[in-house]
Amino acid sequence: MEERNEQVVEEVKEAQVEEAVTTENSEKTVEEKSEAALLQEKVDELQAKLTETEGRTLRLQADFENYKRRVQMDKQAAEKYRAQSLVSDILPALDNFERAMQVEATDEQTKSLLQGMEMVHRQLLEALSKEGVEVIEAVGKQFDPNEHQAIMQVEDNEFESNAVVEEFQKGYKLKDRVIRPSMVKVNQ
Repeated sequence: MEERNEQVVEEVKEAQVEEAVTTENSEKTVEEKSEAALLQEKVDELQAKLTETEGRTLRLQADFENYKRRVQMDKQAAEKYRAQSLVSDILPALDNFERAMQVEATDEQTKSLLQGMEMVHRQLLEALSKEGVEVIEAVGKQFDPNEHQAIMQVEDNEFESNAVVEEFQKGYKLKDRVIRPSMVKVNQ
């Protein structure tokens, strides 16, 4: 019987050892699972930060490309219209020149002076033309508020409705930009 008791005691000890090992293993498994869950949370958090950073980087790159394109367009516009300030300053002098040429020449000296003024006027217009300045055609054309400034309205059967009847001051364009609109009289 003692043998049997010893055998039972051994079986109980083995069962206790197995139970302790199983408990220890299950505790390790729980710890490993919770550690794995913590690591997964950390990975998910870092992945979210990475995604956010990548998105921010892409937006910054796009903003920088847009900035470069804007700077390039501004540079091209500045180059294209570089003469605008000079042309705007020259136009009143050109107007006075044209008014002076309206004087009738009565003697040879005045005719000679007038011819010289016409040559200088033509050279000025050629120089302005080389820079892309052109006169806005007005008389007989349809009124265009982008190119003409109406200062008077008349009723004239010789012209169509809304047509420019008379030009008081010439208008000028630099390439595709109006520097000064034509001052005109418009038919109703």
